[in-house]
Amino acid sequence: MAGPSLIVPSRVTVWYDGACPLCVREIALMRRLDKAKRLHFIDADDPGAACPVDRKLALARLHAREDGRLLSGAAAFAAMWRVIPQLRWLGLAAQVPPVGWALEGLYRAFLVIRPAVQKLFKVLDR
Repeated sequence: MAGPSLIVPSRVTVWYDGACPLCVREIALMRRLDKAKRLHFIDADDPGAACPVDRKLALARLHAREDGRLLSGAAAFAAMWRVIPQLRWLGLAAQVPPVGWALEGLYRAFLVIRPAVQKLFKVLDR
């Protein structure tokens, strides 16, 4: 079994839900941290956006393409983290199975409460 790759990808493409206020805030933070401009963001809520998976699925879970591999959920977050120097350690740790499994479990638990969190952020953004 191969360990985590220490090579930083040159670019990661991320599909996110642009209608989700929490997602938009998260992507804004990633853009600020991405000084090297290695992250390319695509709003999957935009009808003209090309999505690598069904649009409904792209809106339900974060997706990213790293080195030709399509990732979703916690693995997609980890791909983003690997290109940001301050978060790279976390992205690398996420490649170790127990850590990756735990992060995916937390991500799936978050998806259950995501609609309530989205409503809260919509109220806060007014």
